[in-house]
Amino acid sequence: MLTIHTADLLVTGDPRSAPVPGGAILAEGRTIAAVGPFDEVAAAHPAARVRRWPGLIAPGLLNPYGPELLELAYHPDPREADALGSAPITGEALAALGMTDARWGASARRGVRRMLAHGTVAVAGNLRRPAVADAVRRAGLTLAERSEDPPGPPDLTPGSRTPDLDPLAGRRGLGEAISAPILPYEKTDATFAVFDVPDEATLVERGAGTCVATVVRGRLLHRRH
Repeated sequence: MLTIHTADLLVTGDPRSAPVPGGAILAEGRTIAAVGPFDEVAAAHPAARVRRWPGLIAPGLLNPYGPELLELAYHPDPREADALGSAPITGEALAALGMTDARWGASARRGVRRMLAHGTVAVAGNLRRPAVADAVRRAGLTLAERSEDPPGPPDLTPGSRTPDLDPLAGRRGLGEAISAPILPYEKTDATFAVFDVPDEATLVERGAGTCVATVVRGRLLHRRH
């Protein structure tokens, strides 16, 4: 299946490559088959399905707070909202929940969905709970080591403030938060995100909560409705 993803602007994440107005990514299964202006990509592949998105296509993001967001915080089920609210639960309130492996796995699945809604395609940190690591892998996110560039945080103790779900929070530019650039695209996974903003500067200013779609290895895993 050939699918063309196009938006008003394509930012590849490669510092040697300028943004492409009306840019497009051609996904062939799970990999990228072409990158360029939509008119050129569409003309070369007239049978491809076209997905048109508002705003900007950019590389998917890496959240460096995997353990803190998924193993030191509980993401309540919407059915628990009356009792627990909707915000992640940490510290003493978390300890009082009597967490089981099954509940950690369900929490991680909900946490991963929240990450995908922020354009996240990879998480960093050592996940020690098998149920959590399994939830991340099954969702298709990449597990990465803590990085020094951009810096990863030290492990936080229970009760510390939960880190932000937005990988762009505190970043000076998109390049500090991307998982991998889109270019060069040869044999590259079709993994990227779409944000409803006009340009990179506005994306960094407004944050990854502007995400409207997240594609991982050719699969549309998040779409804002």
